[in-house]
Amino acid sequence: MMLPPTPRVLVLREIVAEVRALTPGGRVVVAVDGGGGTSGFADDLAVVFRESGLDAHRASVGDFHRSRAERTLFGPETPERFYRDAFDYSTLQRVLIDPFRMAGSAGFQTRAFDEVRDAPVVARWETAGPDAVLVIDGEFLLRPELRREWNASVLLVNTPERAVYEEDARPRDFATFLVDDSDPLAPVRLPRGEQA
Repeated sequence: MMLPPTPRVLVLREIVAEVRALTPGGRVVVAVDGGGGTSGFADDLAVVFRESGLDAHRASVGDFHRSRAERTLFGPETPERFYRDAFDYSTLQRVLIDPFRMAGSAGFQTRAFDEVRDAPVVARWETAGPDAVLVIDGEFLLRPELRREWNASVLLVNTPERAVYEEDARPRDFATFLVDDSDPLAPVRLPRGEQA
């Protein structure tokens, strides 16, 4: 089904076309990073990947939180501690990224933790074809230990980042695409290195 050619859809189609040109076959992982509001953009990006004929799956780093007890073990949660300890990247790697990249019949899990309930979720395993795409969204996805996991990345520059993340990771320097999504109906792609 073809989506109506709205300004948003046209920008998303540009991104999808460029990602497909960069990675013409096999499993592809695309990160949508930003300080907040990334899920809507990532959802729409996955829809446009499906429109282009790919099997697209969605995940959010927010579904890989650590428990409140772990995050506050050494005192109240500060911005620095949140950046360093909020998410369980080893579980993200083990149950989602690594098995997704293996292709074949390997199952992967798009959620591991329910932050609202502060409890793990029951594993729901998914599989995908050899040319599937995974679109993952959330905070801090361009941090040094994760940025090589993505075939491509989108940074929503209109969502303010935490200063500790900006200083440690310099996400604008590493994003494949910079997008100002402050008007969701008409997002604007920015040249790399440009500020919103």
